[in-house]
Amino acid sequence: MIKELTKQLNIKFNDISLLERALTHRSYLNENRDIDKNNERLEFLGDAVLELIVSKYLYENYPDRPEGDLTSFRSAIVRTESLAGASRELGYGKYLRLAKGEEETGGRDKDYILANTFEAVLGAIYIDQGVDKCSSLVNDILISKIDNIVKNRLDIDGKTKIQEIAQAKFKSTPIYEVVEENGPDHDKEFIVTVKVGNKIIGRGKGGSKQKAEEAAATDGLKYIEKA
Repeated sequence: MIKELTKQLNIKFNDISLLERALTHRSYLNENRDIDKNNERLEFLGDAVLELIVSKYLYENYPDRPEGDLTSFRSAIVRTESLAGASRELGYGKYLRLAKGEEETGGRDKDYILANTFEAVLGAIYIDQGVDKCSSLVNDILISKIDNIVKNRLDIDGKTKIQEIAQAKFKSTPIYEVVEENGPDHDKEFIVTVKVGNKIIGRGKGGSKQKAEEAAATDGLKYIEKA
């Protein structure tokens, strides 16, 4: 099955066990005592490789932008949601090795697991093939999105945008409130509303309060930008 992924990546691994390790979530080791390595060390390496590739691209292609802007653009392209989306495009989820419990709670489609997997696979490619192959993958799946991020300032998060607009238009600071909290401790879902004055203008949900607030802000922007 893993050979399908190598074909999709168009990479012939010298050591296929590196790719297998990159797809091994730590939960898998609890049920498979013969496996002694998960993907966390490869994730650590892949994170550094990804940051270097994206930083180099930004440095070379946006020569007039200050360091603060470049950092913000980089953060937008390497954040969890972006990397999870890249993993979904590449179909990493179906190749993951997970414990049954993790799989039953939707582990194959959890943003943080998919984002970590993207970095781990990149780390495996770096060890096995070198930085050029890593650059090819990152260019194909992520770099192409940077121009849109820069043009539309998508690096500025929804909470920051909505605060700027609310203060400019209404002299008011948005207030976020958790209105619902569901699920067990290891798999929580929060539902949050955002108010400007006494009016609820947005609602969002997420696996953490921060993500739910960001989703609410994104929803609220649709209203407040037209107000």
